[in-house]
Amino acid sequence: MKELFKTSKGKYVAPVPIENLLNNHNEVELSCVTGSGNPQPYALILPAEELRPKLANGGAERERFEAELNALLDSVNKEVEAFERLQFLVVVKEPWLIENGYLTPTMKLKRAKIEDTYGPQSDSWYSAGQRIVWEA
Repeated sequence: MKELFKTSKGKYVAPVPIENLLNNHNEVELSCVTGSGNPQPYALILPAEELRPKLANGGAERERFEAELNALLDSVNKEVEAFERLQFLVVVKEPWLIENGYLTPTMKLKRAKIEDTYGPQSDSWYSAGQRIVWEA
């Protein structure tokens, strides 16, 4: 219950089932669905560990992964209610670890920490109008 959040449209979103759909992709290590107070939720995506160095320089690998994420976004949005559809995905740069405070010792997401870190950037992400956002 405590993981539910409310959109600006007054709908409650349960993030975990949506995260499970995203995490089923073999190149997604972790995801966090958020968007409290916004019209539509969005998801933060941590790429798989072996993929991260390949994405750092841009290029063909990054384009391929972005195409994968676009397909994943379409797939997930077909499986959820209209008010749960993700507006965009954000590819994060920093790994989420126990050591840096993003995960608990039992490997659960610390939502408050993640939302405090990335939340301030969300307005610019919404206004950018992109489906896939790369963290600056």
